[in-house]
Amino acid sequence: MMAPWIDAQLTALLAQRGHAWLLQGPSGLGQYPLAFELARGWLCDTPTPQGACGVCGSCHAIAVRTHADLCVLMPETAMMELAWPLSEKAQSDIDDKKRKPSKEIRVEAMRDAVEFSQRTSARGRGKVVLVYPAERMNHVTANALLKTLEEPPGDVKFVLASEAAHQLLPTIRSRCLGHTMSWPAPAAAQQWLTEQGIDAAQAPALLRAAGGRPNDALQASRGGLDPKAWSVLPRALARGDVAALANWAPAQAVDALQKLCHDLMASSSGAAPRFFEPADLPAGAGKVSLSAWSRELSRTARTVEHPFNAGLMIESLVSQARIALNSKH
Repeated sequence: MMAPWIDAQLTALLAQRGHAWLLQGPSGLGQYPLAFELARGWLCDTPTPQGACGVCGSCHAIAVRTHADLCVLMPETAMMELAWPLSEKAQSDIDDKKRKPSKEIRVEAMRDAVEFSQRTSARGRGKVVLVYPAERMNHVTANALLKTLEEPPGDVKFVLASEAAHQLLPTIRSRCLGHTMSWPAPAAAQQWLTEQGIDAAQAPALLRAAGGRPNDALQASRGGLDPKAWSVLPRALARGDVAALANWAPAQAVDALQKLCHDLMASSSGAAPRFFEPADLPAGAGKVSLSAWSRELSRTARTVEHPFNAGLMIESLVSQARIALNSKH
C-alpha cells in the first residue's frame, strides 16, 4: 500500500498532460514508488483517476516484470535490488564474472531504450521509459536520451526520478516537466513507518535520523540502525571512540558524519539541528574547524565507494571527527 502523500501526488500528476516528467527532491521521499505508479497508471487497460486498477493484464505484466511497453533504465545494481531483470548479455557477463554490476546507467541500455521508444506499442496503450536514479546517467548516456526527449515519438512517455536533479544536464531538465516531491507531515510519516513494521516508540527517532524522510528512515531501520546508538554517536565521536562506527560501511559512516557536521554548523548559527536532538550534540565546536571538516567529508564522499582499506578509513574518519568536535576555532 502506498503512502498517502504519494497517493495524492499520483492523482495530481495523472490528471496532467506531458510526455516527460522529472520527479525531483532529496532521497527518501518516494521518487521511485511515484514513478513506478505513474508508469502503471499510464499503461493500465482500465485506469482510474487514482492510478492503475491492479488487476488487468497490463498491471499483471508489470507486476511480473514482463510488460512489453515498459522500459526501465537503472544502474544494474538498482535493477537487481528492485527485482528488475537485466538484459541477457548483461546477466551473462555478471554471472561469468567478466565484470561487476554497474552503478551507473550504461550507455548500451540507453541505446536499447531509444530503440524501444521508436517501436510500435505492443498493447496499444503507448509506451513508458522509467529512469531512476536519473542522476546516474553520465554525459554520454544523458546525451543519448536527450535527442529522444527533444523529438519524442508520439506514443511514448518518460518519467525520470532523481534524488540529485542538480547533477542532471540542464538540457535534460529543460525538456521535462518538473515535479518537486512533497514532504509528509511528521505524524503521517511516523504512522506510515509503524504500518511498515517499525516499533512506534522508535519511529520518531528513526525519522529524525533520516531528516524527516520516511523512505530513508525505513531503509535505515532495515539496515540495522539503532536509535539509541544514533543518539550517543556525537559524544562517542568527540571522545574518539572508533567502536561507535566499527560496524558501519564507510559510505554509511560518511553520511552520518555529514549529518552531524550539518547539525553542528546549524546550531553554531542559531538554527535548529535536523538529524540529532539538540541535547545529543557536544558543545563548543568552532565554526572554522566545522567548515574545514565539512569540506573534507565532501571530498571523502566522492571516493568512499572504493576505500583502499575500510577499517583504516573508519579510523581516519573518527580521528577527523574528534579533532573537529574538540576544536574551539
